[in-house]
Amino acid sequence: MSSQRLAPPILPVIFWMCGTLVSFSVMAVSVRQLSYKLALMEILTIRNLSGVIILSCMALIHAPLRRQIRTERLGLHALRNGVHFLATYLWALSLTLLPLATVFALEFTAPAWVSVMAVVLLGERLTVARIAAVVLGFIGVLVIIQPGVETFQISTLVILSAALCFSISIVTQKMLTKSDMTYAILFIMNAVQLPLALVGVYFSGSFQFFLKLDWADTFAVLGVCLVGLTGHMCLTNAFRAGDAIVVVPLDFLRIPLIAFVGYFLYGEQLDPLVFVGSAFIVSGILWNIIAEKRHQMKMSRS
Repeated sequence: MSSQRLAPPILPVIFWMCGTLVSFSVMAVSVRQLSYKLALMEILTIRNLSGVIILSCMALIHAPLRRQIRTERLGLHALRNGVHFLATYLWALSLTLLPLATVFALEFTAPAWVSVMAVVLLGERLTVARIAAVVLGFIGVLVIIQPGVETFQISTLVILSAALCFSISIVTQKMLTKSDMTYAILFIMNAVQLPLALVGVYFSGSFQFFLKLDWADTFAVLGVCLVGLTGHMCLTNAFRAGDAIVVVPLDFLRIPLIAFVGYFLYGEQLDPLVFVGSAFIVSGILWNIIAEKRHQMKMSRS
């Protein structure tokens, strides 16, 4: 057997990332819908409160889950959740300021940071295919958003700051998967971020914000409550199944997906260049997937 590390299978990563793509896209639409009535901190409170309630009920029903709520890395959890909460707030704020496709496109400056951090902090391989997936993804993003003076306005600094915070959160989340169970990571995330959201509500909103909602908001509320949880569950399992440098480029597919969502739901312009940019994104992803499969087969034979 070769002394090289055996490459993890790619199909589980693809499976979990499909769940992540759908979940975060639904989450974006739900946040935008609720933002017409609620402050952002109120929306984050709903997300984290529902997460704590759902996960607690799961633990009450299924006893083995209660034994998973343990960790010896509270400091890393605190860092990850503090940075992630800030990133989520900035991301949600940008959804109210910019078109959906622009928000998601600028968010994907994160893979470059993740690639560097994953090599330095996680010891992951930096191959030609992995670099190509990030580079082609960036080219696709630039083609889609057509950067210029109009695109890079002050409000874009909000999502760029969120992207940097998300990259730190991604790398620390990958670190946590080496020692903590998925359930523990999700429960601690919601338990830590709920008080932060409540403090935000105290200063920026009202604890009676639920009275602003009616039956017309049901699907948006369910979107925030459920897919906010499933998205992080799928992403955590994707990190558990594969390297961060493999997982993150797959997330580029959210760009063309959300462009179509913005077009059909909000009438946001669907430029033909979305298809051109998507071709760059998909080609980089396919190149990386094929390379990972070949490396896996090579390692399994050696």
